[in-house]
Amino acid sequence: MLRGILSFFGAIFSWLVTGIFFVALTVGGIFWIYSRDLPSHETLAQYAPKTISRIYNGEGRLIDEFAEERRLFVPIEEIPDLVKEAFISAEDKNFYNHPGYDPRGILSAGYQFLTTGNMRGASTITQQVMKNFLLSSDRNIERKVKEIILATRLEATLTKDQILELYLNEIYLGQNSFGVVAAAQTYFNKSLSELLPHEAAMLAAMPQAPGRYHPVTAKERVTERRNYVLREMWQNGYIDQATYEAEAKLPLRSVQNGDFPSFRGQLPPRDYFSDEIRRQLSREFGNEEFFGGGLTIRATVDPDLQTEAAKALQQALEQYDRGLGIWRGTGEVIPAEQLRDEGAWRGALWEAQVPRDIPGWKPAVVLEVGTSDARIGIEGIEEDGDGHWIPAADVQWARKRNSDGSLGGRAQVAGDLVEVGDVVLVRAMTNDGDGSFIRWTLRQVPQVQGGFMAMDVNTGRVLAMQGGFSYQSSVFNRATQAQRQPGSSFKPFVYAAALDNNYTPATIVVDEPIRLNTPYGLWEPRNSTGQHYGPTPLRTGIEMSRNLMTIRIAQDIGMDRVADYAEKFGVYDDLKPFLANALGAQETTLFKMVAAYAMFANGGERVEPTLVDRVQDRRGRTVYRHDHRVCETCGNQPLPAGQGPVIDNNRERVMDAVTAYQLTSMLKGAVDRGTATGVDLPVPIAGKTGTTNDAKDVWFIGYSSNIVAGCYLGYDQPRSLGPNAYGGTLCVPVFNAFMRKAVAEFGGTDFAVPPGGYWVKIDRFTGQRLSDDASGPNVVAEYFREGADPDWLSPLIVSGFGDGEVVLPWEAGGNSGGTAITTSTGERRVIPSRTDFGTMSSGGLY
Repeated sequence: MLRGILSFFGAIFSWLVTGIFFVALTVGGIFWIYSRDLPSHETLAQYAPKTISRIYNGEGRLIDEFAEERRLFVPIEEIPDLVKEAFISAEDKNFYNHPGYDPRGILSAGYQFLTTGNMRGASTITQQVMKNFLLSSDRNIERKVKEIILATRLEATLTKDQILELYLNEIYLGQNSFGVVAAAQTYFNKSLSELLPHEAAMLAAMPQAPGRYHPVTAKERVTERRNYVLREMWQNGYIDQATYEAEAKLPLRSVQNGDFPSFRGQLPPRDYFSDEIRRQLSREFGNEEFFGGGLTIRATVDPDLQTEAAKALQQALEQYDRGLGIWRGTGEVIPAEQLRDEGAWRGALWEAQVPRDIPGWKPAVVLEVGTSDARIGIEGIEEDGDGHWIPAADVQWARKRNSDGSLGGRAQVAGDLVEVGDVVLVRAMTNDGDGSFIRWTLRQVPQVQGGFMAMDVNTGRVLAMQGGFSYQSSVFNRATQAQRQPGSSFKPFVYAAALDNNYTPATIVVDEPIRLNTPYGLWEPRNSTGQHYGPTPLRTGIEMSRNLMTIRIAQDIGMDRVADYAEKFGVYDDLKPFLANALGAQETTLFKMVAAYAMFANGGERVEPTLVDRVQDRRGRTVYRHDHRVCETCGNQPLPAGQGPVIDNNRERVMDAVTAYQLTSMLKGAVDRGTATGVDLPVPIAGKTGTTNDAKDVWFIGYSSNIVAGCYLGYDQPRSLGPNAYGGTLCVPVFNAFMRKAVAEFGGTDFAVPPGGYWVKIDRFTGQRLSDDASGPNVVAEYFREGADPDWLSPLIVSGFGDGEVVLPWEAGGNSGGTAITTSTGERRVIPSRTDFGTMSSGGLY
């Protein structure tokens, strides 16, 4: 009997041992099978997560950031214990004790599934790391087995703190926030060290369902999960009971609920400057490195000058648009049923796609149209008293288009322009004297656009760039991307080529009609005034922007030579050798033109424009630096009194220094008495206007001794700006407004005169030499290259189209009208009258 009982239990024991053996063998076989061809866990030791690339201005202030995954990596030593304890309590309370997987957690999850049918996760933090980095998110046995295998291997390779560091920097926590640092900014606009227990607990609540746990739409569910984490922190001994109870009673507060200001909202609005950096660096480093490499980028932008550039261009564009007197509005409408409730219309207004980056402008919705005025609701401004109104007096500048496209009559009351539900843009009109409020006034984004750019002529550092009226209304950067005809602003390159090829500022060029047969028919260019003025000195040709003279010069020296100069200065990659291109017919960008003018200003040395001073990688190593000049004496400390550092200037020379000064002197003449007389600044300025055929584009590019700035205005789909549009009338005011600010900050001096020349006074109307003591409005001191000694009795006369009888300016007959002068030899001569002298003439394509 006893033997039978023993035999029975022995058999059971044998079967049990055998079963365990075979189960173990089976499990071992499964793990062996799945352990083959697994990704290497050792790669995590060299983990380099995708992190935010940040742009700082010259003052070191953060101005923008770019990221595919918004993550800021932080070492484990810098993560507060409170944050670590919150995540361990929420996700893996046995983290510091298990070998990578938690058998008790797995059994508990299995039991729950068998009894309730609900599957919950049993993954440890180590397993989650392996899933996030090396495996997929598929919920199946195969993935779990691989996860456990890799987790045990990782535990043998890295310390617990290293694993936790990977987890806390990699984990997705909703709202495009990866890692605890980015999430703390996103939800609370705080650093990790500033988080309170209930805030750390809320972050730890998010990994369970980051897509569903939104602090606004799922506020109650997130609060419950947060309080669960707080309870676990108490039960695990990380906080005391009093802290748990006090923190759990607190309401859920977040940026999304409006309890804290947004971190992104505290940054300047994204603008053309930072977006152009994004465009250039993503092309240079690749999208993956730029958006995930954690680059630290030091931009060249000057914040005050950037603000002034945007303001000046916006003011010019709006002034032109308002002068047309046509109302277009925004095209956005809020349905009438949403206007009855303030909360509804405010929510709808917030969703309206209108620009919000124009200083002083605010979106508004028309709530009521009265007999003369219209009541509006304004975003971000509470209703007061009778509300906010657009009075009839504010609309009488404009006309509205009819449904057939025709223009209606000039508005008399607000209802002539706006209807109930219209989304509009408004600005507060204030008293210039005391800043007191006058009324709300309607605004609209102009259809005409333009670009502006300014840079340091010696370093190439771009100080300001505005690519249009508003970045939020159009991200197309017209300073760098728009291909436009530069018109007469291209002429200095023709004159530079001439000065380097035996011309002088006093060379006489025939200003007479030109008729050329081309494959496209007869081409008959003309001056902007429609007049021609006979033989004229080279200086006057560029000061008054004479088209006929420019074409004759280009024909004489050859368009191939002009093309070589334009390409050497970087204005074009391939300028076609057609004579019309001497007048700026071929398209280029404002960016290239401004950079090329900088080489006139700095004496003819190549300078590469840059928006970035330096780029560092995530480890602080410099991977790009713009300025490669070497300071030869910076190591000598201290420097002798009155002596500055000696910089080894290793820049390439692209034009002769004397030529650069001669050209600058002539362009200064264009500002002092030519086509750009509207320039009004306290320092010497040189520059050139440009107006293309039918005034489809207007330009002005000018420079002081240290800063060059350029502007163009035109429609994106080119069409005429009207008969009174010139570079001198539309772009010069933009230049003036900007440069007043720039000069106040950076100053300016006389343009440096290089060695290798001598001074001669000449008559700027005739090109004749005058005595050294000559004075008067016709006298100009000209700088001639040594060795270039003109024959003043038989001057060089350029026609460009063969020889013909030429009457010199001082030999012109009196019947054409003119001014009598006394020459340096005491003879009386008559200067023919010139109808464009002292008037605005921009030149262009004719």
